[in-house]
Amino acid sequence: MWDDLTEPGPAQGGVGDTQPQTRAQTRAQTRAQTEAHLRAFRAHWEACRRGGDVPMRADIDPRGIAPLISGAFIAERIAPGVARLRVAGMALNDVMGMEVRGMPLTTFIEPGDRDAFAMNVVDLFDGPAILRLSLRSRRGIGRPALDATLMMLPLRSDLGDISRTLGCLVTDGPIGRAPRRFAIAEAETLLLRGAAPRPAAPPLRPLAGGRSQAPAGRRERSHLRLVT
Repeated sequence: MWDDLTEPGPAQGGVGDTQPQTRAQTRAQTRAQTEAHLRAFRAHWEACRRGGDVPMRADIDPRGIAPLISGAFIAERIAPGVARLRVAGMALNDVMGMEVRGMPLTTFIEPGDRDAFAMNVVDLFDGPAILRLSLRSRRGIGRPALDATLMMLPLRSDLGDISRTLGCLVTDGPIGRAPRRFAIAEAETLLLRGAAPRPAAPPLRPLAGGRSQAPAGRRERSHLRLVT
């Protein structure tokens, strides 16, 4: 189901639903709806937690985040502060004007804010923590000023380590000419309580017949001899 992240079409209203509204009223309603969808997005993730732990990647059901499915994504941690998109909705492609699967999340961030973004990503996985960013893209030729909200929630991989994230990017207004990149206007990090630590690597054991089985004592130094 994650292979087709398309947003369901808008519901068709009746004649009585077409009352004129001011631009401010329309924008306020859109923001209120976006906040409701973000709460539902996080609520589905919370419902997948077991005993307060970070949920598994396989526990996430796309039907549980349907209102924001076009802006949803799954990213994988590939280095400290670096996460690469594995699955991405069509809205992310629209923001960049290209297919974004396989790209790092920093693709959406202005170069001057990428170090700060990387530190937030470190907190996301190492905390672990919930990350919410308020973003802003500058006005330009064919590009109106654009605000966006980025939410990222930690996930465990099939191996049990916290190396995946469920996220969504929601823009507020027309995208204009792509690609669009964002500066960080505000960052909120909520540290999770009760999340179990990542699994530790099993201790190494010496193999039978290896050097660790050799009797203790003075070792003779090998010598090199020049043959002419």
